[in-house]
Amino acid sequence: MQLTAPDGYRLGATLYDAAPGAEPLRAAVLCGGGGLPARVYQRFAGWLAGSGTPLLTFDYRGLGDSRPARMRGFDASIEDWMEHDSAAAIAWLRARYPRAELIGIAHSIGGLILTCAPNAPLLNRFLFVAVHTGYYRDYHQRWRVPMTVMWHFLMPALTGLMGYFPGRTLGMGGDLPAGFASQWARRRAPPIEVDNARVAACLARCRDLRGRAMALTFTDDGFATERGARRLLEEHLPRISAERRVIAPRDAGLKRIGHFGFFRRSAAQALWPQAARWLES
Repeated sequence: MQLTAPDGYRLGATLYDAAPGAEPLRAAVLCGGGGLPARVYQRFAGWLAGSGTPLLTFDYRGLGDSRPARMRGFDASIEDWMEHDSAAAIAWLRARYPRAELIGIAHSIGGLILTCAPNAPLLNRFLFVAVHTGYYRDYHQRWRVPMTVMWHFLMPALTGLMGYFPGRTLGMGGDLPAGFASQWARRRAPPIEVDNARVAACLARCRDLRGRAMALTFTDDGFATERGARRLLEEHLPRISAERRVIAPRDAGLKRIGHFGFFRRSAAQALWPQAARWLES
């Protein structure tokens, strides 16, 4: 289906419904990582709906089913994803389930995008999976140098040349709009760069947000280390009461989890029930 953002942009979205026509006790919205189409979360979304919690997934403008006909020159920024796109998803979920408890689920940089939405206070609880703020010194030491070269040197160069970052061509998820790619490439200091009033307002909303959260990090995740998750929770979400769990692959009976493994089928038995139990508590 499609959602209409506050500025009129049309977003591709999918609702995984638990029991169509019935009012559930809780319903969730998922904000994914930058460059990841929402379809990568479909297995987890279908499983969660099957356990009784409907889940709405959607694509930020410029990604997946919200991609424009021409990417070159399409200059969507992270503020657009925060102020307009995630806000549209939360508003749609509230209208669909007016009496249900609303839950926010976020992966990767989606943790920041979700919690900066102007209507994020409609969400009572949060499940954060491998969240971070994109600061390169928080990357795992083993992968810090190659990832720094990729995201902070190669990405701005290719974005300037192509008018967008061709992540899909490089086998790195999806393409990224020039605005967001440029913002990520400039993320070189611990504080998030505040270069306009919209960013300042987004971050202020984030710091005022209240609620409960469970934050999952994985020891073999090169992107979202425990340090990166702590930066998001302590510096940007100080009013959120978060239960933090650091999970090693061997603890879940898996060879690896990494940044994306929680949402793969291999994690269904060991990790998804943990999330469901917490959401139902």
